[in-house]
Amino acid sequence: MIEYNPKEWFRFIFFFHKADTVRKLGPLLLTIAAYSTILAFLIIDVWKIGQDTDLKNVSLMHSLLGFVISMLLVFRTNTAYDRWWEGRKQWGSLVNCSRNLALKINGLLGPEQIEARAFFRIMIPNFAFALKNHLRGTFSPQEFQNAPAFGLEDVVVQEHVPNQVASTLFARAIELQKQGVLLPEHMLLINYELAAFTNISGACERIKNTPIPFSYSSFLKKFVFLYCITLPIGYVFSLHYLVIPFVVFVFYILASLEVIAEEIEDPFGTDANDLPTDKICGGIRTTVHDLLK
Repeated sequence: MIEYNPKEWFRFIFFFHKADTVRKLGPLLLTIAAYSTILAFLIIDVWKIGQDTDLKNVSLMHSLLGFVISMLLVFRTNTAYDRWWEGRKQWGSLVNCSRNLALKINGLLGPEQIEARAFFRIMIPNFAFALKNHLRGTFSPQEFQNAPAFGLEDVVVQEHVPNQVASTLFARAIELQKQGVLLPEHMLLINYELAAFTNISGACERIKNTPIPFSYSSFLKKFVFLYCITLPIGYVFSLHYLVIPFVVFVFYILASLEVIAEEIEDPFGTDANDLPTDKICGGIRTTVHDLLK
């Protein structure tokens, strides 16, 4: 995720970062420019169609459809941002649950429970890193720390790694209860945080694995494309060759909204506008280590 100062207007206007849509839409923008140039040349210099043609009335269609396409793009952007914000709330809940579990474990386990404290100190952050990589479809061994009784060799990479870590956390708590270190009422105290790990994992998977319906996304792309390729026909008679930058600019605005929505609707990847999950995981590890030293 890009960190920035929202008050720096000059930097936003004249600086193009790697996530800017100009870079992503470059080939399409050049194609639209070439198409508009050829069409304007044919109409003005080859076919020499005058102002009295009915083709100039095509601009009326764009005036009517402009409101419709703006509403569709607003809905598309809001839907994508809702998914991004829901993902951020889930990771905020993960931070809180990790801290609360570490606080409770710190109070329930005495200083003499060195091995048990070390286990939770390592495995609670391991869940955050495992979930981050699981949502990205990868596994990073260098981010996984070995804990007492559960190390990297015990992880089955082909299976659901966050579930394995959550199951190990729960199993260790049950084991401590059987040993008399934790009482039954202590299990009730930490049960919410232990269950929340799986709930958060399921919520993030729901966001990632349920994209916007294909028909809606396909229709919107076709609508934007048809709207823009018919723009030169309606406005070339009044703008002449100035219709070329006009069409390119309109296409850039409309297509950029769709590209941004596509990027943020899956907020768990490594794109510039995705959630800072690496930073969040590092913060969880630092906080939990400080609480369970």
